[in-house]
This record gives sequence, structure tokens and C-alpha cells, in this order.
Amino acid sequence: MPTIFLIGLVVTLVTGAPVLMQLLRNHPRGLIILFFAEMWERFSYYGMRGILIFYLTQHLLFDDGKAGAQYGSYTSLVYLLPLIGGLLADRYLGTRKAVAFGAILLVAGHLTMAVEGAPTKQTLVYAGQSYPVAVEGRMEARQVRLMVADQPYEFAATSAGGLAIKGLPADAPLPAELPAGEYELTKQIDPLGQNAFYLAVSLIIMGVGFLKPNISTIVGQLYPQGDPRRDSGFTLYYYGINLGAFWASVLCAWLGLEFGWWAGFGLAGLGMAAGLVVFILGKPLLEGKGEPPDPELLKARVAGPLSRESLIYLGGLLGVIPVWFLVQRNDIVGVALIASTLAALGFIVWFLTTIDKVERERMLLALVLIFGSVVFFTLFEQAGTSLNLFAARNVDLGPVTAGQTQSFNAGFILIFAPIFAAMWAWLGRRGRSLNPTLTFGLGLIQVGLGFLVVVWGQGLAVDYRMPLFMLALLYLLHTTGELFLSPVGLSQITKLSVAKVVSFMMAVWFLASSIAQYVGGLIAGAMGTETVGGQVLDAAAAFATSMDGFNKLGWAGVGCGVAFVALSFLIKHWAHGADGATPAEDPPAPTLDGERQAAKL
Repeated sequence: MPTIFLIGLVVTLVTGAPVLMQLLRNHPRGLIILFFAEMWERFSYYGMRGILIFYLTQHLLFDDGKAGAQYGSYTSLVYLLPLIGGLLADRYLGTRKAVAFGAILLVAGHLTMAVEGAPTKQTLVYAGQSYPVAVEGRMEARQVRLMVADQPYEFAATSAGGLAIKGLPADAPLPAELPAGEYELTKQIDPLGQNAFYLAVSLIIMGVGFLKPNISTIVGQLYPQGDPRRDSGFTLYYYGINLGAFWASVLCAWLGLEFGWWAGFGLAGLGMAAGLVVFILGKPLLEGKGEPPDPELLKARVAGPLSRESLIYLGGLLGVIPVWFLVQRNDIVGVALIASTLAALGFIVWFLTTIDKVERERMLLALVLIFGSVVFFTLFEQAGTSLNLFAARNVDLGPVTAGQTQSFNAGFILIFAPIFAAMWAWLGRRGRSLNPTLTFGLGLIQVGLGFLVVVWGQGLAVDYRMPLFMLALLYLLHTTGELFLSPVGLSQITKLSVAKVVSFMMAVWFLASSIAQYVGGLIAGAMGTETVGGQVLDAAAAFATSMDGFNKLGWAGVGCGVAFVALSFLIKHWAHGADGATPAEDPPAPTLDGERQAAKL
């Protein structure tokens, strides 16, 4: 059995046993239902995310730049759509129905991802003759050869930017070295398979829009106001999130490598289906929580025979069409984000002139934290793109696959979150709790250092491959940085914002997360290198490009972190007591993908 499976089993048993005991002894039975439903939902999301960048670059043969932008469009829209889903649930559907509808869309989307279609084929054209590029395997096991006279030959880039074909006989119909500009690489795309992919991610985006903002809300509704079990309930709930993410990265990546993309994506879909079944069967244990605010209003007919509820579901399905268009147009998504950002900032600047000094400084502090979150998650979310490709191309993976390295973050959270929770409580009891700007700064420094330790350790690379422990150290620092941010997040935004614009400021927070995903995708694309058939032509160039990119990202994170630490001493009074819920009073739960902050809605 692979080492990662054994380690995972040990970590799960050691950390999961006390969690299960607490779930059964001390908390509402409905929490168990939400625990497993969300665990499987995150299993599906992170199972897909772990292999998505490889699917884009190896099956669809997108170049690194296009793949990074495509990934950024997808994750950016994933963060934008919950604004609509949360609004519809609050006003009409109720959270339970919204979660169920979102889960159905997610099952459809993930299972559609299992429809591979024919892989994109690449052909080299030289002197009017065509030579097919033959591929075998996936991810780090991928092998690419050029077929010449029905024989496979390895190839690589030349120092002049051309192509060198290794072992080609002297009587071959083309030379062993092809100068740049004298040959052409063409692609033959399967339109059905590519459109199936776009349909799948559009269904997933819409499904997340209905599910993501609402399932955490039901957790809070299970506890009466002031119930001391509430924070520990969220902690247990988020253990489930990370458990699902960990095993998704381990299992889906392994299946995708060994059996095919359909197997990895298909398992993610089955995971989501399991979550949906658990959620539906567990309805009685939710004790009537999450029901529509006005059932009669929801049932009322508004368009002929269609009730308001049916119309919302129909709108959700039809909404897949514009999402399908948007997810393919990274440029339009970018323009929309820029326009939304400028409009939001314009409104905030105007609003600041209408309030008093205390409210203005609190709002300005909220904006500082939002900016910090954009920087942090732009760097942190390189995990699914540039870091995943780096793992496959430039890391000696040993007992794990490239996709399985995505499990490191969730695994470290399962191990270290209780330690951090105890540390925050210890500081709180002694009156030494850190202010939010300072914790953000320390988190930013750590996410930057994660990249820099790999850059500083590049001398350990052999044949342009880093030892696996260096990548693990990067993820460890990224995880501890995330745990420094987790006590802050959206909970601070709700405390610092003026009451009449708090919903707007929460929307700005999610807009900031969307921007981080979009910018992160562009950065990952800029760090790409030339490939043929999804395989890197020049390992040395790929390694150097990654080191240069990681160096810039690392110093950007450290620089912003140091600035935040320094700024914290100058603006800590801007809270004017609004951030009274310190980490000791609001202990950080295991987090992933910004979920801890979303719970505070």
C-alpha cells in the first residue's frame, strides 16, 4: 500500500476518533448530517481541483498560460456565484432547499467531468509532411514521443529555441534538429469533449453558488443564541471539510494517474452524490432548521403554472448558459471584476464621507484586511496551478503522485489546528491576543516564506528535481499562515462595518476572494513554460522559471506581511473596540478555502 495511504489512515484514526466521540456525545444530531454532507462536498471539489490543471494541460493540451487563465476563471466564478445563491436562500428558498439544489447541480457537473471525450491530438508539420505526437500516461508519468516512420522518438528544445529529435537515423525524412520557425505544431480538438468540460464546470460553479454560502449557515442554526457548544461545533464541522479534502487529493489523484481522468473525476462525482444522499436522508435530524422563511410566498404561482420555487430552479438551470459562456472568456471575467472593484471602491469612498471618525476608521481597517486577504489567497491558491505543475515537473515525488501533494495542506490542518487553537486560548487568558492586522501580517510572511524556502533550497535539486520534503515544508508554512488568518476573516468584516452596509461589505469580501483566484490564475500562467503534448520541452528552463516566479511571489508575501506588521502598531486603535471577539473568544476552526470566514455569515 502506498505510504501516503498509510500516513492518511494513521492521521485519520488518531485525529478522527475524538472528533467522532464529541459529535455523538455533545452536539445536535443534525451536526453529524452536515458534517458528512460537507465532507463529501469538499471531497468532490478538491478531488477535481487536484487533477484539473493536468487535465487542462495534458488532455485538452492548453498551454500553461491558457490553462492558468482557465483555472482562474473557474475558481473566480466559484467565489462570485455564492452571492446570488445566498441572497435567494435568505429571501425565498431557505438554506436546506438551496443546499439540496446546489448538490444536485454539483453531482451532475462532477459526473459530466467524467465524460473525457477524445484527447486533443498534436501533430508536427515539417516540409509539408505531418508527424503525429504520441502520448502515454498522465501527470508525472506522462511520456510524449514524436512518431517518425512509425517509430517513436524522444525530443527536446534546442538552445536556439528549435526542436532536437533524439536518436533519429540519418536516413529519416526530417533532420535531427528543426530550427525555430521551420516547423509547425497543430492541434486537433474534440469539440464534444471540450464542450462537455465547459458544461461540467458551469454546472459545478452554479451548484457551488447555491450550496457554499448556505450549508455552514445551517450549522449555526442548530445552536440557540449564546450556546457555548457553537464554536466547538464549527470546529468539528470544519474537521470534516479538511478530512474530505485530504482523502480527495489522495484518492482522486491516484485513480486519475492509474486508470484515467474519468476515474479521478468520476470518484469526485460519486463523493458528491454520497453527500447529497446523506443530506436528504438526514433531513429529520435538522430539526426543521433551514426551511423557507415564507413557505406560502415560495409556493405562490408567479408565471402561469410555475411557482416561485420552480422559477428559481429553472433560473438556476438556465443560468448555466451564461456561466458556460463566461468560463471560456477569461478576458470578460477580468473586465467584470475590474468594473465591480472600481464600483465598490467608489461607493465605499463616498460612504466614508457620510460617517463619523470612529465608523470611518473601522471601515478603513476592514478595507486593509480585505486587501491583505487578496494578497494572501493570490499566493496561497497557487497550490492548484503552478505548485501542482511544479510538483509533476520538478519534484522527486517518491511515494506520492503530483496530485496527492494537494493533500499536504489539509493533512497539516488536521494535525496543527488543535495546537493553534490551544495557543490562541493561552494568549487570550493572559491578555496577549494579537490584533487582526498583526495576525494577517504574520500569515502573509509565512505564505511568502513558503515559496522562499524552496528557492533557497534549489541547490538540493538533482536533474532539476527538488526533494519532496522541500515542497512539504512549503505547504507547512502555507498552512500555518492560513491558521494565523483563520481567527480573523469575515468575522472581523462584520464587526468593523457600519450596520447598514454590512451585507455590502461581505459581498466585497467575496469579491476580493474572486479577484485573488483570478489574479492567481494569471500569475500561474505567466510562470508557465513551453510544452508539446503536455510535456515540458526544457526541464532546466521550467525549473528556472518556477524558481524566478516563486522568488517574486515569496518576497511579495514577506514584504506585504512586514508592512502589515508595522502598520498594525499604527492603526490598531482604528477598531475602537469593535474587534472585541479575540481569538481566545472565537477559537479558530480548521479552515480550508476560506470556509471559516464564510461561516460567520
